[in-house]
Amino acid sequence: MEDLQSLADRFSLKGEHALITGGGTGLGYAIAASMCAAGAVVTIVGRREAPLREACEQLGANAGFISADITQTETIPALVAEAKKARGPISILVNNAGIHLKKPALETSDQEFQSVLQTHVNAAFAMTRECARGMVERQKGSVLFMASMTSFIGMPSVVSYSAAKSAYLGLVRTLSNEWAASGLRVNGIAPGWIGSDMLEQALAKDPARRDRILQRIPTHTFGQPEDIGSAAVYLSSPAARYVNGVVLPVDGGALPAF
Repeated sequence: MEDLQSLADRFSLKGEHALITGGGTGLGYAIAASMCAAGAVVTIVGRREAPLREACEQLGANAGFISADITQTETIPALVAEAKKARGPISILVNNAGIHLKKPALETSDQEFQSVLQTHVNAAFAMTRECARGMVERQKGSVLFMASMTSFIGMPSVVSYSAAKSAYLGLVRTLSNEWAASGLRVNGIAPGWIGSDMLEQALAKDPARRDRILQRIPTHTFGQPEDIGSAAVYLSSPAARYVNGVVLPVDGGALPAF
C-alpha cells in the first residue's frame, strides 16, 4: 500500500512548466490556479495584457504571462522561445484559447466559420507542434485540448464552434498515437455546464432555461471552474501516466444522460 506522501507526489506538478493559452480568465485561469497549487510554474497567454497581468498578481510568483495573438501562427515559435527563456522548457501545454459564435448555420459566413477554426484548430495545432518539438527531444510531455460537449452532441446555432471542437477529437486520437513512443501524452477535457459569471448572466432572466439545463444533468448541479482545473492537473500528472488519447467529460454525467 502506497503511503500518503508518495500518493501526493503522483499528483504533483512540481518541476513542470505549463503553458496555458487563454489563461487569464475563465476556465483557463482556473486551470492555471490549479496547476500553480500543484507545484508547476505557469505561463499564461492571451491577447489582452490587463487581465493577464491581473491574473498573474493573483496566481503569485510562479506565474508569468505573454501577451500574444496565437491566431498569427507565424509568431508562435518566438512566443514559445520567450516562454522557455523565462521559465524553462515547456512540459505541459493546455490549448484552451477559443472564441464562440452562436448563429444559425444559414447565416454563418465563410469568414466567420474560418475565424472560429483559425483560433481553435489551426492555432492550437501550431502551438502543439512547436511545444512538442522540445517534449520529443526530452522524451516527456503532456498536451491537453479543451474540447466541449459539442464535440459529441449536436447543438443548434453553433456549427463553427462544434466543427472546431469536434476536430479536437481527431487531434487527440492521432497525436496521442503518433507521439506515445516519444514519451508524450495527448488528452482532452470536455467541460459540461460550468458555473461562471457569464452563465449566471445568461440564465438570470430565464429560470425556465436554467431548469431545463439542470434536468439534463444527473447531479442537478452546475460544475465549478476548479473541477476543470483538477481534471487538468490529474491528466498532466504522473498519476495519469497510463492515460493517453482520451477526452474526459467533466459534466456531472450530462453526456451519457443527454
